[in-house]
Amino acid sequence: MASATELARLEGVQCRILERISRLESYAQAQQQQENSHQDGEEKHKGDSSSVEEALTSLLRKSGVSTFQFKKVPADYYDRTLEERKDLLGAASIDHLCKSIVMVNTQAHESVKDCSDFNNSKFYVVVIQYTARLNAEKVKNFVYSLNQGKIPKKRFNLRLAPEDDAHRLTGYSYNAVTPIGMRTAIPLILSDAILKLQPPFFWLGGGEVDLKLGLNAFEFVKKFNPFIVDCS
Repeated sequence: MASATELARLEGVQCRILERISRLESYAQAQQQQENSHQDGEEKHKGDSSSVEEALTSLLRKSGVSTFQFKKVPADYYDRTLEERKDLLGAASIDHLCKSIVMVNTQAHESVKDCSDFNNSKFYVVVIQYTARLNAEKVKNFVYSLNQGKIPKKRFNLRLAPEDDAHRLTGYSYNAVTPIGMRTAIPLILSDAILKLQPPFFWLGGGEVDLKLGLNAFEFVKKFNPFIVDCS
């Protein structure tokens, strides 16, 4: 029969073993929690990209565009000043903030109903700076000149398209319109002032109201072939 001294020694060994097991279990639990936290962070990061952003990213890459950036903005973005918007996006200046305007030729011949003829389209998308004032008369004169006088000037009158038409043609809602990935192939008009920006990286709608897209102006011209027009 074991002596009291031997029993005490065995109890001490047993306590140390149990203590070590407890420490190992605590360590394993902490490691698992850290791993789960890391996985949750990755999933959250993946969730930061919307399906629209992913689709447009894919389209831009397939088009050969290498310089672009998406950025999420607060819900009150359009309630803020241009200076505040510039800071949110990290834009070089407020002149680098641009918008896409869908315009309709209200005087087009009744036979002109779509965008199949870029020189005589029913609709155009004009990309212009927020700091500039769109001159519809200049846009009208440009489109008229594309047809070399073959169509009477009275058949051209470019005005802001109704919101329903803009959404139907582009697939994007108000304040979310972007010239990338539109539902309809609408001819693009880019303000020539955007090509004079330094640096030539401008911002515009990114397909969702709270998503903005930054592009290199010259790469945009090369890949999407817009008409370059003095329209302000």
